[in-house]
Amino acid sequence: MNHPVGLPTLFGPHDEAYDLVNLRQASVWASDHLKKDITPSNISYLVQYGRVKKHVLGGSTYVSLSDLKDYYQHHVGDKEKEWKSKLGDDLNWSLSFDHVREKDTTKHVHRLHPYKGKFIPQLVEYFLDEHTDEYKEEVFFQPGDIVLDPFCGSGTTLVQSNEMGLHAVGVDVSIFNTLISNVKIAQHDIDKLSDEIIRIASYFLQNGINDRNVKFEAELLEELKKFNKEHYPSPEFKRMVRIGEIDERYYSADREKEVVTIYNDLVSKHGVKIHQSELVAGREYLNKWYLAPVLSEIDILLNQVGKVDCINSRRALEVILSRTARSCRATRHADLATLKEPVTAPYYCKKHGKICKPLFSVKSWWKRYSQDTLNRLNTFNEIRTDAHQYCLQGDSRTVDIVDALDNKHNHLKDLVDGQGIQGIFTSPPYVGLIDYHEQHAYAYELFNYARSDEKEIGARYLRDREWLQKIFFRKV
Repeated sequence: MNHPVGLPTLFGPHDEAYDLVNLRQASVWASDHLKKDITPSNISYLVQYGRVKKHVLGGSTYVSLSDLKDYYQHHVGDKEKEWKSKLGDDLNWSLSFDHVREKDTTKHVHRLHPYKGKFIPQLVEYFLDEHTDEYKEEVFFQPGDIVLDPFCGSGTTLVQSNEMGLHAVGVDVSIFNTLISNVKIAQHDIDKLSDEIIRIASYFLQNGINDRNVKFEAELLEELKKFNKEHYPSPEFKRMVRIGEIDERYYSADREKEVVTIYNDLVSKHGVKIHQSELVAGREYLNKWYLAPVLSEIDILLNQVGKVDCINSRRALEVILSRTARSCRATRHADLATLKEPVTAPYYCKKHGKICKPLFSVKSWWKRYSQDTLNRLNTFNEIRTDAHQYCLQGDSRTVDIVDALDNKHNHLKDLVDGQGIQGIFTSPPYVGLIDYHEQHAYAYELFNYARSDEKEIGARYLRDREWLQKIFFRKV
């Protein structure tokens, strides 16, 4: 394989390792090969998870360009040709946004909170913004128009409408979805929110941390570090699994038994309470999916968030707490998006290729998400326009938008009443695939929000009903 022009190498053309390059050089080659931005971190990920072999020379990490090319051919391939062969040559591949980096599809407030089934902001931009494509034959909206999203979800349409100077009204049957959407588009006092975060963090450190749990987790982490170094060397173990030299299932079943013995000894030594001693009515989800130390800390944060007077700051803090709670459920890392069964002891993690553990504290996640939220809200504040947006909680089939906006956003109410709505842009529910309320069940129980599952259109839990089977799952 020829070495890419412009990439220096330590090796000559006759050396066996001629195509070895460092991570930065590999990212340059991959970016040119795939015609999209590939960073050194992307290459490091492939090495870390055993997708390409790691070579160490002089203490530095190198990868083979031949290995990289083989990987991309096998896992990426020519997607455009593949999909056009299935859907037809008139497929507009530019709308796949395959070239767009993840950091751009999750820019500023779009990653304020996880949400299943949302579309990327670039898709909204394409259809709403007259400047996104000079070859577009038709422009549907102009600045100052009002857009309606009747299935608002997490607010992507509202946020992008603001960027483009469009007014927008969202409607969603889920009260939690309206919370996420309205926090994203609200005008936040960043200093005030930051002060509340500092206050809560200070209170939490003084009153929410159990020293016994801290010592237990520190010792457990040290034991797992030694255990993984011996039994799951990285990235060698992952690569051996991938090429079939190790049977992952049988090997790890034996290792799990060994590490659980170590874990139980530490639990006994430190007197840590893992399971909740009292199950609270109305908290069935929280009772099942949270270890006792974690739920105790969440409740302390919840109490402090409830004391915040500023409504915008309190709602932003609720989103931070919800995001924290989601990440701290007692589940395997690979099952975080779709829960399978609670985990109360260390386990073999297929995602990371080693023994991992459930969480025993929310401290690091609360801190991380607090800072991330401040950064994202501040970034959006710097680019936001004067256009108005609001998400209403209700059934889009029956809601009276003008009446519903009364006392919620009077200026937007007057605009809608005066000029009407110029058009609709939305992503309808994914019929039979998602239970939109259940994906945020922890938030509904934490904040005591009313649920409206019965009003979801095509909810997953209805999938087995006779009418849905006839419509969507009949045999052809």
